[in-house]
Amino acid sequence: MSPLPELNLNLGITDNPGSPFYAGDAEGVVVRTDSGLRNYTITLLISDQEAGNIHLKIGENEVKIPTYKLTVTDDKTEETKSYQVTRDTLNFMKTKTKKSFLSFFGFKRFDKTSFLYENIAFEPNLESMEKFDISRHRKLSQDILTYELQGNGSKILLYAGDINGFQKPENIEQYFIVVDQNNGSSFIGDILYREKFLKLTPKVELQIIKRKKVPKNFEYDDRGNIKKLIYL
Repeated sequence: MSPLPELNLNLGITDNPGSPFYAGDAEGVVVRTDSGLRNYTITLLISDQEAGNIHLKIGENEVKIPTYKLTVTDDKTEETKSYQVTRDTLNFMKTKTKKSFLSFFGFKRFDKTSFLYENIAFEPNLESMEKFDISRHRKLSQDILTYELQGNGSKILLYAGDINGFQKPENIEQYFIVVDQNNGSSFIGDILYREKFLKLTPKVELQIIKRKKVPKNFEYDDRGNIKKLIYL
């Protein structure tokens, strides 16, 4: 079902005696005039600009993942707010151990252990930016807001909520996680505020800017810090 248009009603005053809205006094009356139908759009823009990082638990390990700038706006209020979002979906591959020369004498604590993860990231295939209408695929439950989209034959999730409670659904191959200082509640509140202000269900458009360099693999040390990025 497509978003419903909003009837744009303007207020005006008439003192024209010939008008059916004329009240018969010098001050005139308030009238409403229909200036047309409007469809409003909330736009979410995932940029290629790095903004920070978060620690996310994947399997048994907690690792650091870079975040990117996420901008939210709409074409009625024109208010713009910025958040952060992840762009990389990591799958654990293997553990690597680099032995020190003392390992041969039984001193294992000097060995260096690292963890290798494969990155399955969603990127626009051809264009520098890809757009998705995600209006029909919004779900709100408790303190979690999600949108689903499809691209390149994959199902992708945009998630806002407590990152510590995030678990990738089985039917989802890639995901974006929205990051703010309040476990996603600032972002969720922003979206709900815009929806309420626009009154009728707005169109929600997700725009994703293609990154120039995409990591193929992440290598982490035993503290979850990035040791090396291997690019496509």
